[in-house]
Amino acid sequence: MSKLELIATATFGLEAIVKREVEALGYKILSAEDGKITFLGDERAIVRSNLWLRSADRVLLKMGQFKAVTFEELFQQTKAIPWEQWIPVEGVFPVNGTSVKSTLRSVPDCQAIVKKAIVERLKETYPIEQFPETGATYTVKVTILSDRITLTLDTSGAGLHKRGYRLKDVPAPIKETLAAAMVQLSFWKAGRLLVDPFCGSGTIPIEAAMIAKNIPPGLSRSFAAEEWNSIPRALWKEERTAAFQGIEKDKDIRIKGFDIDPRAIAIAQANAEEAGVDDCIEFAVASVDTLKATEPYGVIIGNPPYGERIGEREQIRGIYRSLSRFLTENPTWSLYMVTSDKEFEGSFLTRPADRRRKLYNGRIEICYYQYYGEKPARLSKEEKDRVDR
Repeated sequence: MSKLELIATATFGLEAIVKREVEALGYKILSAEDGKITFLGDERAIVRSNLWLRSADRVLLKMGQFKAVTFEELFQQTKAIPWEQWIPVEGVFPVNGTSVKSTLRSVPDCQAIVKKAIVERLKETYPIEQFPETGATYTVKVTILSDRITLTLDTSGAGLHKRGYRLKDVPAPIKETLAAAMVQLSFWKAGRLLVDPFCGSGTIPIEAAMIAKNIPPGLSRSFAAEEWNSIPRALWKEERTAAFQGIEKDKDIRIKGFDIDPRAIAIAQANAEEAGVDDCIEFAVASVDTLKATEPYGVIIGNPPYGERIGEREQIRGIYRSLSRFLTENPTWSLYMVTSDKEFEGSFLTRPADRRRKLYNGRIEICYYQYYGEKPARLSKEEKDRVDR
């Protein structure tokens, strides 16, 4: 196995979560920066990180990094990279780029130069003048920041938020990667009731169930690197087999998802079935003002609606009042809400949030508000023994 530098890209605000996920897989972190976690791995790490990372956007293979302020420097240093170790003669290698605060500002020109440099390098290995580009895809990403060039290959293909279980969607869905992060940033775990009062297509309940059951988010989808000759197909089979064997089916997982839209509930139920977690999620048509605490120490995680029109705003204020009243009446419950509404916290009559975290859902800036309920009393040794018996 080769020693490789890999990059797990992340939406702003989720870097710490992605870093913890990479560390949990057993890989050494080389650096953690805005939007990306660089770590050391091998070919198997490409497979495992694509299958298991819940809050990352993509997994990139780092091919090279250097400084360049002229097109000639960009060309020569790109050409010096051993692209032939990964891209075969029939490989498809489109080039995408970004440039921020750099001398080389023209992204189309930079993309064209990188493409030409890779072609010239490959010509030294493959004795042909024109490449057919009919095989697997090796998307090259050229990222230029303050004259520093980073060249990578995208191992994921479609973004990692595309798990494959969303058969249908509702308007303004929350991204799966963000939903998974919200669950991981909460204190919820199997054995405690989780409720999403605005479940929409069921993303938060489904992601929570997959975490509790230890189901890899990428188990039911394919990745660009699965078609690469340089990564043995046996690795993908081995890791998927091990993942199936590691699914925990007998845990105490109790999750409820509510929505006022019957169509949304039907979609959520279908999505949960596709994800293989419908056995531990109960979906129902219900309004937040009818929410009841059937047991103590429950957890609410949700993404409430947000509207601009006067009527919608008043309706949303009613939702906030219902949540505030629920927390007051049930002090052992915890609440975790993500919203772009900057008036959310001020609308609560109970207390300010215990913690806030700025995040993004796509391009929309949002805030994750966390309200902690009372902690369960610790059991004495004698009480624990009685429970265990």
